[in-house]
Amino acid sequence: MVQFETVIGLEVHAQLKTKSKIFCGCSTEFGKGPNENVCEVCSGMPGVLPVLNEKVVEYASKMGLATNCTVNPKSVFARKNYFYPDLPKGYQISQYELPICEHGHIDIVLGSDTDEPVTKRIGLTRIHIEEDAGKNIHSAAENASYVDLNRTGVPLIEIVSEPDMRSAEEAVAYLKNLRSILLYLGICDGNMEEGSFRCDANVSVRPVGQDEFGTRAELKNLNSFRHVQKAIQYEVGRQIDLIEDGEEVVQETRLYDASKNTTHSMRGKEEAHDYRYFPDPDLVPIVLDDDWIADWQMQLPELPVERKQRFEDEYGLSIQDAEFLTSEKDLADYYEAAVEAYNEPKKIANWVMGDFVREINQSGKLIAECAFKPEMLAKLVQMVDKDQISNKIGKDIFPEVFAEGLDPEKHVKDKGLVQISDTSALESVVDEVLAENPDEVEAFKGGKKKLMSFFMGQIMRKTKGQANPGMVSKLIQEKLG
Repeated sequence: MVQFETVIGLEVHAQLKTKSKIFCGCSTEFGKGPNENVCEVCSGMPGVLPVLNEKVVEYASKMGLATNCTVNPKSVFARKNYFYPDLPKGYQISQYELPICEHGHIDIVLGSDTDEPVTKRIGLTRIHIEEDAGKNIHSAAENASYVDLNRTGVPLIEIVSEPDMRSAEEAVAYLKNLRSILLYLGICDGNMEEGSFRCDANVSVRPVGQDEFGTRAELKNLNSFRHVQKAIQYEVGRQIDLIEDGEEVVQETRLYDASKNTTHSMRGKEEAHDYRYFPDPDLVPIVLDDDWIADWQMQLPELPVERKQRFEDEYGLSIQDAEFLTSEKDLADYYEAAVEAYNEPKKIANWVMGDFVREINQSGKLIAECAFKPEMLAKLVQMVDKDQISNKIGKDIFPEVFAEGLDPEKHVKDKGLVQISDTSALESVVDEVLAENPDEVEAFKGGKKKLMSFFMGQIMRKTKGQANPGMVSKLIQEKLG
């Protein structure tokens, strides 16, 4: 049997977080009524001229610097010509021969081996600026289609990778890394469902050991990391089946159907010459001063890779925990604020990665919208540490204090949940439980030490979970030898 190797390259479109569009003053706000954010420029009326939004240039350059690209001192806009109803001018303003950034890379973490990270470097061919197209809305009931131009002219950067990925898992790791960098820079909101971070995957297979690439298919309609992984896995299997059956893989664009977990042909894949690129005569080249680039470099924040390493070194976290906590900037910020309030990094990390992430995911809220502030989480962890409440009570009350943003200390006092650590009070409960269960006491003395959990359960029930577990265990052992 011939063994096949998968080859994947990704084209990522990231919507830049500017208030206005790339060549006009229309708002980029999502969710407005159809054709509400539209003017003569973005709707392609005759005789209008585009004016470049300088913030777009700054954001694109910062992404290039953050991904180890060369930021070109001169770049040129080009017209990409094709006909589609959501493209009112009949062309899209993009960049082709002279993009703003080239020849970068990012490192992805593939797993761990003897507690050391296994990383792989993925090359970036280019990052270029372009405008978004509109959106076609199809109504089966009316047997009609409508065009919404709100998105037309929204600024994008397209990030094109080298064909360096060899599995769907590597592709997802690359995408998550790229999205994380964009969020740390604050230049894209990374929302895949709204289309502000979207991906096309170029997928091919070839026999292991062959240098020449196979025929690739471009996969579209991938609006989640899960869909990216499943679509690539399906497409790899489809192409291998074709080759093994003696058929040819056709170069084409295919759509992913999430409900069926299949891909189907959309159209033949265009090449660059099909778009008849040429320099846009209405836009002058972008010429960047060296001082601007140096200033943007200085403005870069601590990026995910750097923050992850610092979390390992400064807080003593494992590679996996540091990777998880730094994957989202807001999550890393929340964690650090909690550690600042109570300097127990590993204990705080466990609560953030467990209870906090579970509740934030179930709530559907952003971390920035969370009413349960980092200082409150720190106080809760500190109360458990100081035996003011048991770990179980801390876990039990977490959903309520999280949802309502309650001070855990006040909540515990109001509910009468303060842990019982008074020896005399606990001793009377222990004596009561032992007296009620003479058979179990004799069995325990006879060697059935597993009954310790039975006694603990009975005592916790009588004290409504408020007994100090350590003290209870010690008292039981003292009384039963």
